[in-house]
Amino acid sequence: MVILVPVVAGIGLGLALGGRLANWSNLHLRWPWLVVVALLTRVVAAATDVGSIDWVRYVYVAGLVALIVWTIWNADRLFGIWLVSIGSAANLMVIVTNDFRMPVAVSASSRLAQVGHHGQYVAMDAGTRLNWLGDWVVVPAWYGGVFSPGDVLIGLGLGVVAFAITRFPASRTKLDVPQTNSQTTEGR
Repeated sequence: MVILVPVVAGIGLGLALGGRLANWSNLHLRWPWLVVVALLTRVVAAATDVGSIDWVRYVYVAGLVALIVWTIWNADRLFGIWLVSIGSAANLMVIVTNDFRMPVAVSASSRLAQVGHHGQYVAMDAGTRLNWLGDWVVVPAWYGGVFSPGDVLIGLGLGVVAFAITRFPASRTKLDVPQTNSQTTEGR
């Protein structure tokens, strides 16, 4: 939900201000499949029983690193994606400093309070570090239950990206400009 709601809101606002859904078909991103693989990896690790396997937390972090690299690599093509980079980097920092687990406020997760950690999550306590970057922003359960400040930045960034794509046509690059006969014969 942290991804879906901001994206839908950004698209809706973009359309309301005269944007077009057709702008999405004009995107030229580098390695878009990397995002799909990284997101699927993170979803499987976070939302299924596979996430309870101890080593999967390292795969989750690898997916997060891939997303950060991809957002930085495509920053010149996606207005606002830098917010996603910063939010993801904040999440990465707190996860890595806590033995590759995201600290979660005990008030937000009674299960973690009982078991201490599960998959890539750990109950926040005096021993966890950078708790202010952990999952402590409590929202209604239907929206996800609890988020980190990094998740909030990621959501905000995705909303900005979705708005910008919808509202403003993609700018052309040198690769998009058709070559004339004189340009093609010069290279021979």
